[in-house]
Amino acid sequence: MTKENVTSEDFNRCADFHGHVCPGLAIGFRAAGAGLEWLRENRSVDEELVAIVENNACGVDAVQVLTGCTFGKGNLIHKDHGKQVFTFIGRDSGAGVRVAMKPGVIELSERHRELVKKIREESATEDERKEFWDIHRQKSQEILGKPVEDLFAIRSTNATLPGKAMIEPSIACDQCGEPTMVSKLIDLDGRNVCKECLDKP
Repeated sequence: MTKENVTSEDFNRCADFHGHVCPGLAIGFRAAGAGLEWLRENRSVDEELVAIVENNACGVDAVQVLTGCTFGKGNLIHKDHGKQVFTFIGRDSGAGVRVAMKPGVIELSERHRELVKKIREESATEDERKEFWDIHRQKSQEILGKPVEDLFAIRSTNATLPGKAMIEPSIACDQCGEPTMVSKLIDLDGRNVCKECLDKP
């Protein structure tokens, strides 16, 4: 699925998966489309692509739908940097592209920010909620309609590819008894203990 084939139907699939239309989803959609176009790659069926996302916000859902990179397949990597930055790497080619949102792209109007605050505080009236979603959708449409160069700084990158997802046995934690991947257990005085138990006071 290269950019020429990324359609409004694709965006609708992203919105269905995410649950609603919002500017963040639109950013992830455009970033994923830009990454696929730059790499000249199709959607990842298995682990052909790797996506590294530097946030855990709405746009990551669009990245999963468009690129096929998911936590379950091990080819969606989260780095908690709080940035709208997305890196895509093709395993076969080794080529990588970093797609970073430019400043001001999701700048909200004063009214939009006011409505966001009311929604979060659960003090918005029904009319204000409707107004919020109308403005939210309008901002999303703006992002979907802008040239990609107005949204992102895009450059090639030599990011290191993570290893492919490992399938390994689990054994019971000696403390809680829950099956845990062998590589995630910690040897504590000869006992196999999971990280959750290790972190408990």
